[in-house]
Amino acid sequence: MRHLKWTLALAASLLSGAASAEISGNVVRVGVLNDISGIFQDTNGMGSVEAARMAAEDFNGGGKNIKVEIVYADHQNKADVGNAIARKWLDVEGVDAIVDVPNSAVGLSINALLRDSRMTFLASSTASSDLTGKACSPNTIQWVNDAWATGNTTAAAMMSRGGKDWYFLTVDYALGKGIEAEAQKYIEGHGGKVLGSSKHPLGTSDFASFLLQAQGSKAQVIGLANAGGDTINAVKQAAEFGIQQGGQKLVAFLLFINDIHGMGIKVAQGLQLMEAFYWDMNDDTRAFAKRFAARPGMNGKMPSGNQAGVYASTLAYLNAVAATGSDNAKDVVPEMKKFKGKDKLFGDTAIRQDGRVVHPMYLFEVKKPEESKYPYDYYKLISTIPAEQAFRPMAEGGCELVK
Repeated sequence: MRHLKWTLALAASLLSGAASAEISGNVVRVGVLNDISGIFQDTNGMGSVEAARMAAEDFNGGGKNIKVEIVYADHQNKADVGNAIARKWLDVEGVDAIVDVPNSAVGLSINALLRDSRMTFLASSTASSDLTGKACSPNTIQWVNDAWATGNTTAAAMMSRGGKDWYFLTVDYALGKGIEAEAQKYIEGHGGKVLGSSKHPLGTSDFASFLLQAQGSKAQVIGLANAGGDTINAVKQAAEFGIQQGGQKLVAFLLFINDIHGMGIKVAQGLQLMEAFYWDMNDDTRAFAKRFAARPGMNGKMPSGNQAGVYASTLAYLNAVAATGSDNAKDVVPEMKKFKGKDKLFGDTAIRQDGRVVHPMYLFEVKKPEESKYPYDYYKLISTIPAEQAFRPMAEGGCELVK
């Protein structure tokens, strides 16, 4: 009798395991959630949707005829809007993973919602370091940048080139505050000084008063702790004030190739910026960029680092689905965390137990107009920060110790 009970229990356990390791609804749905109409529409927007579609096409069923659908929505840079979309995707529409999500407030809200659900959060554009800190979730993988990496590596690279005194122009929400705090900690910890900071609202059009304060501070480096249209407007107006011609260095913490294209290389020349991806880095990145530029609606545009991150994280997720036979985060995310190797777009890459994807970061300088030989030939490489130095060390225990 005891033997029969043990046999029945084992059979039930095996059946339970088989039932849990399955693809819900016989299709894997990936939802691209981003800003389609606002300040991040060029760096993310429909370009991210095309990048996710490219990943699904390259996955090609994973050798198991796995069906993949890509859906998308605009979170309008509002946490409540993003949360409502994610909840509908989770509860009603059978979406299995959410990817992209620029805007840290929206990303942190999604991160909290999906914790302990069956959905995976591929936070390829959410830059808050809290995703691998106090808000760490076993359902989340964070690709491309974060505030710690952006703040520390950019500050370190600039200080190594003599930039000791800083002034910040910072967007007044989680992203900007996080970048400034991380950079200031590094600067002051390595003998530098922060001479001041000006906070501005998201979507600011007039930076004149902020730039005059930065110029008047005589700081060697003016750090732009913002992104998208805000950074573009600040750089354009800094050129009008002749800030770089006056000897001050302008450095952008979160700027992408699309932003440089939008403001024009003449305006952006000499600007320093930190990137995780550049389309013209090697044969693999160029091949991806050429395909991306030919996609519907792209009209020859080169991909941003965020769009490359959508492709890489979506493909990594789908490969993990194929490996486990499941689209449940409890199966897929641990499988993703086994990866350590060469990513075609981001180079030497590993996915840590806290969900942070580590890869090299690069300090670039925008070329002078006469140095640019072809469309989107905008960057020259100044220094490379190896993966092990580019990101905050993982807390002991990864996400396990974070409640």
